Amino acid sequence: MIIGTRGSKLAIVQADSVKNALLKKYPDLNVNIKIIKTKGDNILDVPLAKVGGKGLFVKEIEEALLTGDIDLAVHSMKDVPAEIPKGLDVGVITKREDPRDCIVFKDCDFFESLPDGASIGTSSLRRKAQLLRLRSDINISPLRGNLDTRLEKLNKGFYDAIIVAAAGLNRLSLSPFKKQFFDTSLFVPAVGQGALGLEYRKHDKIRDIVRFLDHLETRMAVTAERAFLKRLEGGCQVPIAGFASVVDQKIILKGLVSDEHGSEIISHMESAPVDDAEKLGDELALKLLNMGAKKILDMFYAG
Repeated sequence: MIIGTRGSKLAIVQADSVKNALLKKYPDLNVNIKIIKTKGDNILDVPLAKVGGKGLFVKEIEEALLTGDIDLAVHSMKDVPAEIPKGLDVGVITKREDPRDCIVFKDCDFFESLPDGASIGTSSLRRKAQLLRLRSDINISPLRGNLDTRLEKLNKGFYDAIIVAAAGLNRLSLSPFKKQFFDTSLFVPAVGQGALGLEYRKHDKIRDIVRFLDHLETRMAVTAERAFLKRLEGGCQVPIAGFASVVDQKIILKGLVSDEHGSEIISHMESAPVDDAEKLGDELALKLLNMGAKKILDMFYAG
């Protein structure tokens, strides 16, 4: 079995975790990892929102699946577009890591104690909008690169703080500097943040081999989030956030659409039985569109 993945340290750690789980269950299985460069990896001097297009970190890996160069792909679910190419399936989603966003500081202890005009590094419009909603005085500075690179830039003093996914810090066992986690009710994560998806060719026997890694609760939550994203036709160029959790056989989904500066935010929360995960995401998106999100999104898509 050949597993395809991006070449960042985090991506390789994620692919290795799947490889190790497979070898533990199937000791005689021969598993190799193949690194594939994606468009998002090659373009590092432009914010993702300006690169345009969807699937910037998965398209080349999916092409390798379709041609048979690899048998299985391991993705961060927040990188996977709502539309999956014909012939492929993301049929397994592993147990979610910490879904929260985390702000890492150079010198301060808390977000509230950052000085006026502090520079915070991120190229995510979703993070930018929610940060500016909390503090309009801060300066958002573009920041690309893998997690190690971003932390190194912070250490060198290019920023007062940077914001990253807690899941990445945990998977790389990093305890950098001083950090503060944003509660998901205050700062809504990206759709699929913290979850890994396993993608393979539809009807391939690989499906039966990797099925044991599927985590039902995570899959239901991410299904609701992705249905929300799909209805909104969202991508990297739009500040869209969605986070679902499963409580007592119900899914609670919070969705958010914002303008780039966090001055106009449309947000709402709904719940439904777990069996209605996809319907919940779709209906919440329609509700937000009717609440004013359509005007915001039209502005982005027109630009």
